[in-house]
Amino acid sequence: MAGNRKGGAAAVSALAVALCAALVLAAATGGRAAACNPSALSPCMSAIMLGTAPTTGCCVQLRAQQPCLCQYARDPSYRSYVTSPSAQRAVRACNVKANC
Repeated sequence: MAGNRKGGAAAVSALAVALCAALVLAAATGGRAAACNPSALSPCMSAIMLGTAPTTGCCVQLRAQQPCLCQYARDPSYRSYVTSPSAQRAVRACNVKANC
């Protein structure tokens, strides 16, 4: 059982590193537009990566980035995160609509 936990933790860590790298890359390149900043969604990392309940800060950022969510879903760098079941639960929990 301890091996399973280590493997699961390693997978979560790898996903977190990949998300952070994508967010840093987007911030360094200026993102798609001034208003669309994927790194602004960093308060949602645990909700997206671990499936925890979104924090108030996460919901605030999801609402602020709502016009950009479809753009992120189309971007291969972010698609798997934005369209993941955990991300969709966070969006629903925050009452954010993304009509893509």
